[in-house]
This record gives sequence, structure tokens and C-alpha cells, in this order.
Amino acid sequence: MKKISLLFIILIIVGNYSCERDDICPDATPTTPRLIIDFLDAADSDIQKNVFDLVVIGADNDEILSDYFFTDTDNVVLPLKTTDNTTEYILINDASVNDNDTPDDDTDDYVDGNQDRIIINYSREEVYVSRACGYKTIFKNVTLTIVEDDDNWILSRQPLTDNQSVEDETTTHFNISH
Repeated sequence: MKKISLLFIILIIVGNYSCERDDICPDATPTTPRLIIDFLDAADSDIQKNVFDLVVIGADNDEILSDYFFTDTDNVVLPLKTTDNTTEYILINDASVNDNDTPDDDTDDYVDGNQDRIIINYSREEVYVSRACGYKTIFKNVTLTIVEDDDNWILSRQPLTDNQSVEDETTTHFNISH
């Protein structure tokens, strides 16, 4: 009887000490970073300059990024695809809603303004974060191309480092002059 009681007590003690806290990924843990772009004044590249009534749309799915819907801002933080090596966005400067001459019918409304398309190319690398958080994707050899049209409001772009990578959200990755 004493052997069974002692064995039972040992099992309870070992069971309690082998438990781990819940595997929950803390909000403060860095996960897949987004691309940070600052908008600069084309006349003086040391000065950040707002883009007014900016709308940002995912080029492949026509989804408007909710953070950039008629926004005045001097930077954007854009998610990159983790399943592809290319992400495209349409940035609309001085955007407005065109009601298509049917003010009572908003189903045919669309966003109008000076549209510029940017193409972001990169290679992906998965990095293990933790058991709770899993993996995150970092982006290497990131390039940003401005698609030329007859009326570009984006005049130039500049990566902040050679072989630009996107590994965190603490610094700007590209500057765009307008």
C-alpha cells in the first residue's frame, strides 16, 4: 500500500512540474514584417511630404487597404504576399469617388484620381519564431518598380540600403519622391 501511495505522489509531482504554460504567441512578438515607404518632397528629399486623399488598392484583387482610404499621410506600411515573390499596389493620389452620374446608386461608384502602380519583387525566407508563434516570412533582395504612364505623380524611388531586405517594421525600407 505504501508503494502505491508513494508512486501516486511521485506521479502527481512529476505531472505538475512537466506542465508548460499555454502556447500563446504574445502580441509583442515580431511576426511577418510589412514594407515601409516614406513619401518625400521631390524638390527637397530631406523633407517628408504628405500625399493627400491617398487610396491604396491591391492590384491583383482590387481590395482597398482600409488604413489608406482617403488618407493624408507621409508614409505607408504595406503587407507583402508570403506565397508569392511579387506584390503589386495601385496608389491613388488626390482620390475621389466617382458616382458614375448616378448619385442614388452607389453600386456603380468607383475611386478616381491619379493612379500609379508599383511592383514589389523579392525572395522569401521563412524563419522560425517559436512553438507558439510558428514561422514568419522575411523578404530579401526587395526591389520596387514604378510602372510608367503618361501622368505619374510618383517621380522616383530609392531603397535605403543596397540589397534591401524587409526583416522588421522599425525602419523605412524605401523612399518615394513626389
